[in-house]
Formats: sequence, structure tokens, C-alpha cells
Amino acid sequence: MFRRLPDLADTASVTLTVDGEAITARASDTVAAALLAAGHAACRETAVSNSARGPYCLMGVCFDCLVSIDGLGNRQGCLVRVRDGMRVETQRGKRVAGR
Repeated sequence: MFRRLPDLADTASVTLTVDGEAITARASDTVAAALLAAGHAACRETAVSNSARGPYCLMGVCFDCLVSIDGLGNRQGCLVRVRDGMRVETQRGKRVAGR
């Protein structure tokens, strides 16, 4: 569904892990954009119904792109730029305080 624009294909890249899987992203990507480009449509599951949610607005309004980044939960993936070695985890259900 999502694909890269061909004129930016030679941009510098970084490697990050998503749920333990290494993916490559453009250095200018946000976490949400990198997830979508790698085929990860869902970032989290809702606390009540466990429904999958993914990036929607991509500008920090809807909070559907919440992920855990380097151990810190509830980060908006659309507002955080990727960096080499970053660890991203999808969030499942409700968050536990202190995790």
C-alpha cells in the first residue's frame, strides 16, 4: 500500500529493530513512516478490545501511532525521527506504569 518515491531512493539509511526484527529506514524518516514503509501497518493494540491501530494522521493529533522506543512507552511514532540502533516495540493492550 505504501511505497517510496523513486527520486529519494539514494538517501542515507539507518538500521533499527522493530519487535526484534531489523529494518532499514531513511535517515529522514519518522518511526511511523519507517514502520509503514517496512510493511508494519499496526503500531499498537487498544487496551479495551485489542484492536490493531496504525498511523493515521501522521502529524501528532490522533495518537494511533503510539509505540515504545528504547524502552520508553507511549511515544508518538509520527513525531520521532529514526536513528541508527533504535529499538521500537509495538504496544499491546494497556500500558503498565513504569514500563
